[in-house]
Amino acid sequence: MTEASISPFFRIGPERPVSPVILSIPHAGRAYRPELLRAARLPQAALETLEDRLVDRLVWRATANGATAFVARAPRAELDLNRDEREIDPGLIAPPLPSGNLVQSARTRGGIGLIPSRITGLGPIWRERVTQAELTRRIETIHRPYHQALEKALAHARTRFGAAILLDCHSMPPRPRTEGGGPGAATVIFGDRHGTTTTPDLLDAAVTAAGQLGYRTACNTPYAGGYIAGRHGQPRRGVHALQIELDRSLYLDRDLRAPGPGFEGVCRLIAAVASALEERLLAYPDAIAAE
Repeated sequence: MTEASISPFFRIGPERPVSPVILSIPHAGRAYRPELLRAARLPQAALETLEDRLVDRLVWRATANGATAFVARAPRAELDLNRDEREIDPGLIAPPLPSGNLVQSARTRGGIGLIPSRITGLGPIWRERVTQAELTRRIETIHRPYHQALEKALAHARTRFGAAILLDCHSMPPRPRTEGGGPGAATVIFGDRHGTTTTPDLLDAAVTAAGQLGYRTACNTPYAGGYIAGRHGQPRRGVHALQIELDRSLYLDRDLRAPGPGFEGVCRLIAAVASALEERLLAYPDAIAAE
């Protein structure tokens, strides 16, 4: 198999779903193409700081229990799947794109749009601007196929079970702890874009499952859910979406590079949240029992 033929993401789970829960892992890709590394002025280690480090390895218990997962291979440095395909830093593309084709936001101004353009403290990522042709290639071969695959899987789950939910899995920098070793800030953040991408009972099921395992949780602050949750969460149509952000110190070592002592616990956490969401969805009056 040639490098060009390798899919930018892969699926775990059968085409015919056995659970209404679909997992999205968009920021854990580590397939850095040689062309991408040559185009960068920063070393690969710096590009890796954009990753949700090893989140793809946290979902194995959930998928073993029947959830379907879509896992990015393409790294976030190449293209951010949690952005609108028009959410582009206008200074990054050559020749410049028409302003009417772009969506500007705090993220694009901060250098973390569809194609990240800079890393805080390290400066610009790329040696040269990205061509329009390369931008189009990335959108057409990475972004659109990923979201189309999510849409198809959610539709199949909705048809079979009467409802479906996307659990969009991310990680965040370690949260501050209180002085004296207290619990400090929440280490698991659920986001439903302030009640617009799922229903309160499903959010409560997720929060309760995490709390029962001893994790300190919060909702929508500081992360309320991104483009993936907003695009795919349509509660009125029976398709829900919920984002989960995990403090990296929960599951990585002190250097935030390799699995730490809490790794297996977080695997159990994601599986417990997925199971709680499945149980609640299958209790809906119009849920269709699996054959």
